[in-house]
Amino acid sequence: MKRYLIFVALGPLLGGFWLLLTTTIMSGYWTDPQQAHRVGNLLKVFFTTLQYSYLFGFLPAMMIGAIDDILSHVRRIAPVVRMLLVGVIAFFGTALLYGGRGPDSGPFQFVMYGLVGFIPGVISSWLVHTFIGELPDASPQPPAEKAAGA
Repeated sequence: MKRYLIFVALGPLLGGFWLLLTTTIMSGYWTDPQQAHRVGNLLKVFFTTLQYSYLFGFLPAMMIGAIDDILSHVRRIAPVVRMLLVGVIAFFGTALLYGGRGPDSGPFQFVMYGLVGFIPGVISSWLVHTFIGELPDASPQPPAEKAAGA
């Protein structure tokens, strides 16, 4: 349960910010010289749209958390490989969902929209590994140890 809470708490937050950043880059908002009010406007829009990030990002974050949960039960997959697999699955999910839209579709747009899923997926999976840890080893005891322990 803690795994899903981490994914739901961080996924929409980080993904929503990266989605806003990507759309502002794609629209040409950052082509002019940087001014402090532009960063302030970006943060203002981010905090006013944060509720929608959680509204629309809740289910995708739960799905990526479920993939992380499934992969955590496979003992042969190392934690770093699991984090990267979760990130790659989230990358292609969001890149295919958002990356082909708009007039500027191309590799840069595909990668930028793919990072909307990759960044929260990898960070959430890393936090789960760091703070929750892995499952305890559930290998059965050999018969000799059972008899000696009884």
